[in-house]
Amino acid sequence: MWGLVRLLLAWLGGWGCMGRLAAPVPAWAGSRGHSGPALLRTRRSWVWNQFFVIEEYSGPEPVLIGKSLDREEKAQYVLLAQAVDRASNRPLEPPSEFIIKVQDINDNPPVFPLGPYHATVPEMSNVGTSVIQVTAHDADDPSYGNSAKLVYTVLDGLPFFSVDPQTGVVRTAIPNMDRETQEEFLVVIQAKDMGGHMGGLSGSTTVTVTLSDVNDNPPKFPQSLYQFSVVETAGPGTLVGRLKAQDPDLGDNALMAYSILDGEGSEAFSISTDSQGQDGLLTVRKPLDFETRRSYTFRVEATNTLIDPAYLRRGPFKDVASVRVAVQDAPEPPAFTQATYHLMVPENKAPGTLVGQISASDLDSPASPIRYSILPYSDPERGFSIEPEDGTIRTAVLLDREARVWHNLTVLATELDSSAQSSRVQVAIQTLDENDNAPQLAEPYDIFVCDSAAPGQLIQVIRTLDRDEAGNSSQVSLQGPVGPDANFTVRDNRDGSASLLLPSRPAPPRQAPYLVPIELWDWGQPALSSTATVTVSVCRCRPDGSMASCWPEAQLSPTGLSTGALLAIVTCMGTLLALVVLFVALRRQKQEALMVLEEEDVRENIITYDDEGGGEEDTEAFDITALQNPDGAAPAGAGPPARRDVLPRTRAPRQPRPPGAADVVQLLALRLREADEDPSVPPYDSVQVYGYEGRGSSCGSLSSLGSGSEAGGVPGPAEPLDDWGPLFRTLAELYGAKEPPAP
Repeated sequence: MWGLVRLLLAWLGGWGCMGRLAAPVPAWAGSRGHSGPALLRTRRSWVWNQFFVIEEYSGPEPVLIGKSLDREEKAQYVLLAQAVDRASNRPLEPPSEFIIKVQDINDNPPVFPLGPYHATVPEMSNVGTSVIQVTAHDADDPSYGNSAKLVYTVLDGLPFFSVDPQTGVVRTAIPNMDRETQEEFLVVIQAKDMGGHMGGLSGSTTVTVTLSDVNDNPPKFPQSLYQFSVVETAGPGTLVGRLKAQDPDLGDNALMAYSILDGEGSEAFSISTDSQGQDGLLTVRKPLDFETRRSYTFRVEATNTLIDPAYLRRGPFKDVASVRVAVQDAPEPPAFTQATYHLMVPENKAPGTLVGQISASDLDSPASPIRYSILPYSDPERGFSIEPEDGTIRTAVLLDREARVWHNLTVLATELDSSAQSSRVQVAIQTLDENDNAPQLAEPYDIFVCDSAAPGQLIQVIRTLDRDEAGNSSQVSLQGPVGPDANFTVRDNRDGSASLLLPSRPAPPRQAPYLVPIELWDWGQPALSSTATVTVSVCRCRPDGSMASCWPEAQLSPTGLSTGALLAIVTCMGTLLALVVLFVALRRQKQEALMVLEEEDVRENIITYDDEGGGEEDTEAFDITALQNPDGAAPAGAGPPARRDVLPRTRAPRQPRPPGAADVVQLLALRLREADEDPSVPPYDSVQVYGYEGRGSSCGSLSSLGSGSEAGGVPGPAEPLDDWGPLFRTLAELYGAKEPPAP
């Protein structure tokens, strides 16, 4: 067995394994030939030490590890070893572990995991301004040799940028880099291991650096003089032209404001910046006149609105250019001498009174005639007229200031040489006041006073109204009845009002109210006056001063009603009773009249039947006599019946009124018969003959029932169809009797 152990140890040592076997001391080794207790034998054990294997070894001798090792994948291995008996394969001792560490070599280049990079730095930055920091990683062992020691350098981007070799911070290398010259730079950064020495591995990345804009350029006009033209009729706000100063900066750094430097230009024109903040918009500020001034010359300044104090040394940030605007002539409408006119005329003046005059002229041709007119919509009442040639305005009707004070007219001036050229002006005419209205009371006064009022007590303040304008014409004085017999006193307050007072001797109570006359007059020229009446009733009052009754008889009525009120109630009751009696009598008389008419006049009865007959010969179906005219059969020898479809030549004689006091029903029946038989009453063939046929029709009866006949059954001479009128002309031509030809 000991030979087997030695053989295994030699085998492991031959393959470079580092370890030793600690041999145990036998218990009998020190006691041979020595008396004493027997010593126990201690078991041997392995002591493992660390050993190293070169990675990626490819020497001529095989390695027991069995494969090439990569430290970047696994830096060390932990193995478990145990000694066993080869013969019995029994373990000789417990298992033990040992560690194998893989030694690093420089086999990984540096890598930039976040590349490529993008960075921004303001233009005109100082040297050394930090741009960005780049970082590379090396997978080799940083604790063993220089395999992971990196050094950064700039491969491309010099002389504009530099990089810190140790930290990888990229910085500007030159001053005053101008974005307007070059906006973007591509910088290549390299990272090399082994401390940058020969044989080291390297990796690279790109950094795109963009210069951001700063306001380092002032605006500049591309030309020193701008020329524009504008027609004289252009109104305020009309665009004349655009001015554009150039600024190579971007965004807010290129925003500009424009202004007019000279006074004469700023009075006629204004300039503003467009919505993009780049162009200057030159517009008309006030109306132009070619005849007054034909051109304007002024200066315009463009200034940056945002200025960075750090770059003031590169200023000034403004520029100036000259502008010349030529005013072009254009046909102009007539111009009035005033923008508006204010004229005055007294009221009540006769039509044709002069009000005033307006004037307009043609600025292009002052000698050109002008025609004036008043637009109808501005003077709907036609109260004024104007002379077409000279613009004189006169009244056309009497004016009343109290009806209308102001008249606003619109006058049109038109060139006779060019009717398209016209202009308008507002003419305000004020109607002046005259004292033409007498003063009057402000309202009707119907007042009462208590019979217990003390002498001198104020009853009412009476106010006046004068429609004339304030002044002497509206100052009103009042005066009431004077003398010892006056029942009331009127005191003028000298402010257009008067106080109605009780005199020292109160007015005695009476049934009728008192009528107090008051005279009113104003102080105008001429003075006008009027008389008004105030109604005052002396009444009995309650303790609180409210009216209880204004009739003295109320004190004598035990029920609280006066004699006059009782008489009024009795009169009303009698009137109602008489109306009821009259209504009943009229209603009874009307019912009796209707009954008589229903019994006598059978022609207005409606007869209904539901069976059909056999024609004209069927007389059994119903009583045909109900449909016949009672006087349908004309007496023999009476001649042809009267025509109803043409205007008769003679008027039917009026039947005399029955003698004596005839009944109303009989009188109405008589008049109805006269109307039916009178052919002169239009319409000649009317609904009056609806109840029967026969003589009522101009053609007679169309039925054979009840037809008149001659004695012996021989029909009489038929009426010629030609006499029936124009409506029967066609029928007469078809069925009329033809006269035999003359022999």
